[in-house]
Amino acid sequence: MQYCRFQTEQGPQYGELGLRQRELWMERVIAAPPEDWSAVRLIKEFPPRPLSSLTLLAPVTPSKIVCIGRNYREHAAELGNEAPKEPLLFLKAPSSLLPPGGAIRLPAISNRVDYEGELGIVIARACHKLRADEDVRHYIRGYVIVNDVTARDLQKSDGQWSRAKGFDTFCPVGPFVSDAIDPNAGVDVTTRLNGEVKQHGSTGDFIFDIAVLLRYISAAMTLNPGDLIPTGTPAGVGPMQSGDVVEIEIEGLGVLRNSVVAENA
Repeated sequence: MQYCRFQTEQGPQYGELGLRQRELWMERVIAAPPEDWSAVRLIKEFPPRPLSSLTLLAPVTPSKIVCIGRNYREHAAELGNEAPKEPLLFLKAPSSLLPPGGAIRLPAISNRVDYEGELGIVIARACHKLRADEDVRHYIRGYVIVNDVTARDLQKSDGQWSRAKGFDTFCPVGPFVSDAIDPNAGVDVTTRLNGEVKQHGSTGDFIFDIAVLLRYISAAMTLNPGDLIPTGTPAGVGPMQSGDVVEIEIEGLGVLRNSVVAENA
């Protein structure tokens, strides 16, 4: 299934997506997942319409965002780091979520804010201490595009990453969630800044694949339905300026597009 989350006069709603003449449409309104307490009662009389005509919201409402650092060898190298021997985890604040089309705000206290295009995993049901022989696919609701926006100078000066990764608007997500792709087979991840390709990688180049990541994370903490796991970014990260437009495209997941503005703009 592919689904989006969108705003209506009555409140947030979810819609199942389908393809009509090469364009994605919201075919029918569906019930919200149990973790989304903000969604209102299902609007049954809501006719199909193009996805492009909807006011999209971030399609996830996670209790936590558990990110993976340096999961591509070339990205680790470009920042002067060695490839990790085991997954490198950090948390991103849920308050940093930003919908497709929203504006990334550059904080005045940072001199460099970078884009980081990533594939995100959306958790389907609670999992804790997954066994080595357990099929992790049962715990995955689908996949989504994420921009792990980072204040690079603050990341370096702080020595830990919570502030640099956690500013409001620093986690654009969308435009929809889909279970119709297979990251283990390798899907392309491309980031464009003002139309120019800056990042291009494949999930086939992960240092740690999705099964390894879910087992590693769940050994430490329970993953709840709706939790989001950005899986790391390819090489090519770089700074954004006010007035820029950043687009992240992943095969089968569409394009996540956001503008960039100064904090006080």
